[in-house]
Amino acid sequence: MTVPSPPPFNRGGNHGRLLPPLELEAMKALWQLGEATVRQVNTEMNRRRPLAYTTVLTLLDRLARKGAAGRRKQGRAHFYVPLISREAALEMVIDRLARDFFDGSRERLLNHLRGRSPEPAEAAAAEAALDAALL
Repeated sequence: MTVPSPPPFNRGGNHGRLLPPLELEAMKALWQLGEATVRQVNTEMNRRRPLAYTTVLTLLDRLARKGAAGRRKQGRAHFYVPLISREAALEMVIDRLARDFFDGSRERLLNHLRGRSPEPAEAAAAEAALDAALL
């Protein structure tokens, strides 16, 4: 299979951009199916909610332009394949969440998810940084 190489999803204009919910649903279908036609992705996505064929075609085209999916044409059919892994997409979401809500600290994010307060050393460091910023 030959798939043209669009710019990597996590570089250039797409750096740090998260996929909108419906595009993420299309990626989930691609991760499940591997290489698939628009019709196959449409069938997979319709298990969750009804979508028109043209809607799925538009979603897959957007993913290809963003570099998240590759596209090739064979006869009249277009085949799509995920170019980013589920794990890479998850890393982007975690990085964004840590950056936006926890000053980039994955450890603070993890502590929040565990329902724990920060470790004393981390709390002291944060307090010292706050004091320095206020003085």
